[in-house]
Amino acid sequence: MALRTGDHSQAATNGLKEKVLTLDTMNPCVRKVEYAVRGPIVLRALELEQELRQGVKKPFTEVIRANIGDAQAMGQTPITFLRQVLALCVHPDLLNSPDFPDDAKRRAERILQACGGHSLGECQNLPKPQGGAGQALEEAVPGDGGSARWKGRVSSGGRQGDLTCPTRTPTLSFLSPGPGAYSISSGTQLIREDVARYIERRDGGIPADPNNIFLSTGASDAIVTLLKLLVAGEGGTRTGVLIPIPQYPLYSAALAELNAVQVDYYLDEERAWALDVAELRRALLQARDHCRPRALCIINPGNPTGQVQTRECIEAVIRFAFEEGLFLLADEVYQDNVYAEGSQFHSFKKVLTEMGPPYATRQELASFHSVSKGYMGECGFRGGYVEVVNMDAAVQQQMQKLRSVRLCPPTPGQVLLDVAVSPPAPSDPSFAQFQADDHSAPHGEAAALAGNAEPVPRQVHPRVLLRTPLGARLDRQGRPRADSARVLGVSGALWTCSCCLCGWAPPLFRPLIKQWAGLAACRLCAHLYAPPQPCPLLTAFLCGVLCRPGGPGGVVREGFQGR
Repeated sequence: MALRTGDHSQAATNGLKEKVLTLDTMNPCVRKVEYAVRGPIVLRALELEQELRQGVKKPFTEVIRANIGDAQAMGQTPITFLRQVLALCVHPDLLNSPDFPDDAKRRAERILQACGGHSLGECQNLPKPQGGAGQALEEAVPGDGGSARWKGRVSSGGRQGDLTCPTRTPTLSFLSPGPGAYSISSGTQLIREDVARYIERRDGGIPADPNNIFLSTGASDAIVTLLKLLVAGEGGTRTGVLIPIPQYPLYSAALAELNAVQVDYYLDEERAWALDVAELRRALLQARDHCRPRALCIINPGNPTGQVQTRECIEAVIRFAFEEGLFLLADEVYQDNVYAEGSQFHSFKKVLTEMGPPYATRQELASFHSVSKGYMGECGFRGGYVEVVNMDAAVQQQMQKLRSVRLCPPTPGQVLLDVAVSPPAPSDPSFAQFQADDHSAPHGEAAALAGNAEPVPRQVHPRVLLRTPLGARLDRQGRPRADSARVLGVSGALWTCSCCLCGWAPPLFRPLIKQWAGLAACRLCAHLYAPPQPCPLLTAFLCGVLCRPGGPGGVVREGFQGR
């Protein structure tokens, strides 16, 4: 506990040292941050897992993490080609191994050639002597035993004045940085160019400028960067940002940390979580009484609601943002995860451009994507990007400065992003294996357009049951989408207790709702009776008692993790 100012001398007399950093003296904005994805329910789940490992008897044997959007944590195997290229880039000696296909080697060599020193990472200021290497080393290396050891590894580069030694290691190769070197702050130029080509293919040929693309540590990092640029003012002039409810909790957490104002607009659950411009206008007008709204965030496809915006809806949102002077933030990390018949992903950039002036030339937009989602599911490597459109040139320079403070995105994540935006083509040796990995979304555009690869069914671990975003759990007739279940290879009647029917509905109504929906309560319920005819009494007991929040059977959905 912090000591009052008047107690300082007494504390010194007693030999006590007052802590500089306490809950009272720390940044108050950080205290306000809440992030439910890793909140108290998840902490309780970790405690349950630890108790199980210690042999504590429970009415269950495992905790299923239905709160996270981490495909590999739920049993999805990595895509072979992505990991092969990454391994070759991290350890180039493997390029001589016969265990790697030629197209993976070519891809890795191409990436390495684009990096400074032909290694994973670029060095901005390392001298690369063209001659007189010995003198250069004497100047760069301390005059102790290390200098001699360095010179012993250097051989002639074929230029007068270079040193020679039996190892014949080229001077420039030895002087190149290792795999842990930084890239440029906005990301390796070649990879940004590949991302630009991917965006052009996805959007039907609409140009994308690599200079407007910034690679990032997942999409979350890029989103926070844009919010930092937007936040300004104090009191009634503080920046307000419109975010959807239900939302991905990154937004509320980041806005609290930045001391900005969260402006909620509500999606219409009765219309499959549709976005209504009238609701946007209501939220905006109310917010202007106490803040200055400057940005509108759209999550499309929705997280956690799962809805996919129609082109007409996107056009209406763009007109609204233009009329009201709002910066658009388009969170599109689930663009490959489109399953419902009749649904199609439309990028905000494509729609904005095709609307023509004045929208295409004046409306400011930042759109985000990530390798954590889609067919890749590589959450832990933290790769992503943001593309900015119509951003003020001076502000874009400030954004570059802000990115430079963070040095650079992880280079392994950059490599995976490069492969993800240009996977093997049908003519490549790795194409058959890429198809066999089965991680593309059935109706996602991006995976098919990148490298002309055809979408293939998603692979799900046998013990993982179908878990859908809240808005995608039912169609308008209130029945589960059997086609999505078939694609995932599981019964459409099996759901985890993370669904809102089980987690939010009052206990007395849960059995009636579930029988109407034709859904089993959860994995635990599914072990005890066979769908699609749930037993109402058993469902009431299991969902209302065992699967209650904090109960032994369930972890309630809090939003997808790891963007």
